[in-house]
Amino acid sequence: MNNQRWMSQNFFIFFITWGIFLPYWTGWLVQAKGLSVTEASLIMGVGLVARGLSTMFAFPLASKYWSNQIVILILTICSLVATMLYIPFSSFTTLFIVTMIFSAVYPALLPAMDSTAGTLVQQGGVNYGKSRSYGSLGFIISVFINSLIIGYWGEQAILWCMMAGLLLILFMRFLPAPDAVLIKPVAGERNWLQSMRNLWQVKSFPIVLLVVVLIQGAHASYYNYAYIYLQDIGVNSYYIGIILNIAVIFEIFYFVKADHLFTKWQPSSLLLVAAAGSTLRWVLIFSFQNVWVFMLSQSLHALSFGMAHYAFIRYITNNLPKQQISNAQGVYSAVALSLGTALLTLMGGFLYEIVPALAFLGMIVCTLPAIALIVMTRKHYKY
Repeated sequence: MNNQRWMSQNFFIFFITWGIFLPYWTGWLVQAKGLSVTEASLIMGVGLVARGLSTMFAFPLASKYWSNQIVILILTICSLVATMLYIPFSSFTTLFIVTMIFSAVYPALLPAMDSTAGTLVQQGGVNYGKSRSYGSLGFIISVFINSLIIGYWGEQAILWCMMAGLLLILFMRFLPAPDAVLIKPVAGERNWLQSMRNLWQVKSFPIVLLVVVLIQGAHASYYNYAYIYLQDIGVNSYYIGIILNIAVIFEIFYFVKADHLFTKWQPSSLLLVAAAGSTLRWVLIFSFQNVWVFMLSQSLHALSFGMAHYAFIRYITNNLPKQQISNAQGVYSAVALSLGTALLTLMGGFLYEIVPALAFLGMIVCTLPAIALIVMTRKHYKY
């Protein structure tokens, strides 16, 4: 089994589903289930809290007892069952409950995939950027196809597309896999509490985590309201997928070249550029409220997301032992991609009701402090 090809295939299939969940789920709750933007924002915001708790505690704990392959299998089956629970319900209360269940299992697949990749980078000689670029490619294909499906069949088709994608992930679990992802953790690595304590004792880790929390959290309005925002400024549903894909195209370019162009860069330098690019992105969307500037700002996704994510992966693979990678991935996904984003999703929803573009400008409340924090700490903590 070629480790590089296996990891690339798994990233590709997973991000097909991520390309359904990330840009369309809030819109699906509004358009297909009849919720208001405020109601959908509340559900998704609290769902991010459920996601954060799951990825911070349940995922790292499961990784201490089961192999990466088994963890992904369990999460996939649970996610598929959760999507089926959506079918009969339409009220706010029932959709709230189902989304909490779904948010606790499906998004945990992301740190599970990245943790698997981290293991293969350390043990199997995998080029992370190259494999991750296939994930971005899967995201692009997914968004493009789903925009066509939605334009033809309506938002109701989003749920069925998600089920189909999860079935593909499930199918991948029964194909041959690298030995490194099939190995169960040894008994000595199962003290989760002590393992987490050891992680936080790495002096630079809390600083790096806080920086990526600020940078990644600043995508909250983009992830939750970009689809609705483009509709509000008059973009046809057929073209929204194409516009959202521009960001991922630039992300692919970055991941393909990252391991070659940024080998000698320190994570702190990568994070500084990412925070600056993120700030510029949200200021542009607010200052020029038209589709052409929005499309131009999409190129900055390579910095605001791609470079920040790559910097964190570089940091943990270079500075942490194998048994700490799942812990670090769980904390990163929980705090940077879930809990921090949850708070900003609620803030973004409030600002969106005032002026839609204001929801994007509000995100610089995170990126500007990130820049200041990097400048003040990079020399002292040497990250």
